[in-house]
Amino acid sequence: MPATTPTREPILVTGVGAVAPNGVGVAAFTRGLREGRSGVRPLAFADERLRCTVAACCDGFDPLSVVTKGDVERLPRLVPMALAAAREAMARAGVASPLDGHSLEDARGAGLILGTGGGGIDFTLTQADAFHHDRRQSLWTITNATHGNLAGELSIRLGLHGPSLCVSTGCASSSDAIGMACDLLRSERPGAPRLMVVVGADAHVRVETLMGMELLGVMSTRDWRGRGEEAGACSRPFDRGRDGFVLGEGAWALVLERGGGGRRGLARVSGYAATCDAYHRVRPAPEMEESARAMRLALEDAGLRAEDVDAVQYHGTSTQVNDALETKAVKLALGAHAGRVRGSSIKSMIGHPQGACGAAAAVAVVCAMKGLDGGEGFVPPTINLTEADPQCDLDYTPGAAGAGGAQRVLVNCLAFGAKNSAIVIEG
Repeated sequence: MPATTPTREPILVTGVGAVAPNGVGVAAFTRGLREGRSGVRPLAFADERLRCTVAACCDGFDPLSVVTKGDVERLPRLVPMALAAAREAMARAGVASPLDGHSLEDARGAGLILGTGGGGIDFTLTQADAFHHDRRQSLWTITNATHGNLAGELSIRLGLHGPSLCVSTGCASSSDAIGMACDLLRSERPGAPRLMVVVGADAHVRVETLMGMELLGVMSTRDWRGRGEEAGACSRPFDRGRDGFVLGEGAWALVLERGGGGRRGLARVSGYAATCDAYHRVRPAPEMEESARAMRLALEDAGLRAEDVDAVQYHGTSTQVNDALETKAVKLALGAHAGRVRGSSIKSMIGHPQGACGAAAAVAVVCAMKGLDGGEGFVPPTINLTEADPQCDLDYTPGAAGAGGAQRVLVNCLAFGAKNSAIVIEG
């Protein structure tokens, strides 16, 4: 039983949306997770300066399904993805855009938070290239280069008059956005929102960003062709042969409501916490005390004990250092119970979508918990985990999905800038 039962009104997840490399739309995304389907593919472009040859892109998504051709040319790639995910989440929650026949009061009670790491960096790089080659630049160069304006773009298109905010804390961006949304919904301040749409979105798979990440030594350069493998074999969280993450893209959205507005939610976000190692800009502190503290605080916020946790959705990037240290942090946070808890890293299937990864994990937890492809609940697998690593010795649900959906899930996140973030989702 939980250690304590919080008396505050619950924050319910009433809708989810997904634009993912392994499935566009919640049903397809859920099936992709259940089947262990990889969205990692060979790069669509070649550059002799690159050693990495794969990425996880949303090839099945058509931006023209949500915006015009002119919009595609004037917006960063993440915006149409984010808009599609948000609209799907709102539709599943039974909440149409407030501009579509809803009152101004309803519109004012609904806000949005975008969690993104790179924001419009793809658009900015394109405009810089245009400048240096004497081509015409876009009128929207500055607005698209400012992350907060991208949140505004989404609020405008969705007709949401409540808070329009952006969180950019590296890989923890959308986890922190979920936590911030919960705090706003619980606020007693005048004008506090009743509903928040949280979107995690990033999309900047291009040569400049790939080269920058290669310089940090965090990218997979696995010779999958030489090994006779598929491109999807490159993302290998917790596997002994892992050699770095695969850059991904996508957008995942959640509609969060205080008390659910009288509706029954899919799940609830019951805990959140964030800490900082204050150690190094790209490496976690080797002791992992602050990461473990974030997880413990999130559980305390949820009124749960370590032994109440059914599963962990790991950050699990597929780098040698991070996977081993995250394993250490979970052991510190959960103690002896860590060895009894199932877990997984969906980055084995979708790559690493940077600031969107926290929302991706949260949506994946809800999709698997409720079987939103029409099936039974399950625990997503960690695919490509074929060779045990002595430093990564917990249950990561290797190879195939685990039967039976978990009801209390700890979602962990680590980020450049020494940041740690954790949320708790309950069915």
